[in-house]
Amino acid sequence: MKPVGWGVVGCGWVARDHVAPAIRAAGHRLVAACDPDPRAAGGLAPDRVATTDLHELLDHPEVEAVHVATPNHTHADVVAAVAKAGLPVLCEKPLAATVPDARRLVDAAGGALAGAAFDQRFHPAHQRIAAMVAAGELGTVTAIRIVYGCWLPERWSPDGRPHDNWRIDRARSGGGALVDLAPHGVDLVGVLLGEDLVELTVRTHRRVHPYPVDDGALLAGATGSGVLVQAHVSFNTADPLPRRRLEVVGTDAQLVAVDTLGQTAGGTLTRLDAATGTAADVPFDVDTTPFTNQVRAFSTAVRGGGWPWPLDRDLRLHELLQTAAERN
Repeated sequence: MKPVGWGVVGCGWVARDHVAPAIRAAGHRLVAACDPDPRAAGGLAPDRVATTDLHELLDHPEVEAVHVATPNHTHADVVAAVAKAGLPVLCEKPLAATVPDARRLVDAAGGALAGAAFDQRFHPAHQRIAAMVAAGELGTVTAIRIVYGCWLPERWSPDGRPHDNWRIDRARSGGGALVDLAPHGVDLVGVLLGEDLVELTVRTHRRVHPYPVDDGALLAGATGSGVLVQAHVSFNTADPLPRRRLEVVGTDAQLVAVDTLGQTAGGTLTRLDAATGTAADVPFDVDTTPFTNQVRAFSTAVRGGGWPWPLDRDLRLHELLQTAAERN
């Protein structure tokens, strides 16, 4: 496949540490980068353009797809501009800070190739779990349990330098740990099982950090066929503690993934046999990051290969989570 020329809008730590390296690792080109801070745009070292002007990026003839990694409250406007330019767009999750803006984003994308950047769909361990579930290797799946936490203090910085921690600003993020981390699990349930959550309840707390948004949340829900789902997400779990675990429970076996939730490669996947209790390692690609696989998948879609997750499905799950949060 001919390499796709990518533009990246929003050049914070996710774009710098994960998106840009993934574009190159996947064999594609980072043509242009755009950010209000020219140093951040230049820090991605694009092949052609580092700019503060979105339209300069969109007008560049070598840009064929755009990754949007700006704060949540800006997603709808940026995606609308990208779609108007006729370019495929992959937008970071969640779709927006509010449900009305998420709906506006989906409407603006129209019939263009557009996707939400749920990188956890593409972690090799999660892809292996989905394949095993689809093949019936777990028997009847009864439950999914998720723990996804981190330590995010008020003045958190990814590199020790001054940093605008917009994830704890409700106006820009839409919430705290619930909005930032729970969408991954809500999406991943459907990816692993082939059926989405249809029921969801949420309980949040502000237990540790002094900021005005939640620093932890519990979720409980069920899929249409009755698979029970529980998740604990947090900004108040110290990084040295166990904080990233995914369990898929079936009548024939249980799968346990440790340290696979997150942006990096690796982790472990173990199968526990329901008849004997025997534990066995399940092999998977421990070298490829979920971002790299995501870039490969969307680049294939740009070249006509198709994208299996429509935005209206992502919007439906976004609305499910936000409605549960409002009832909290």
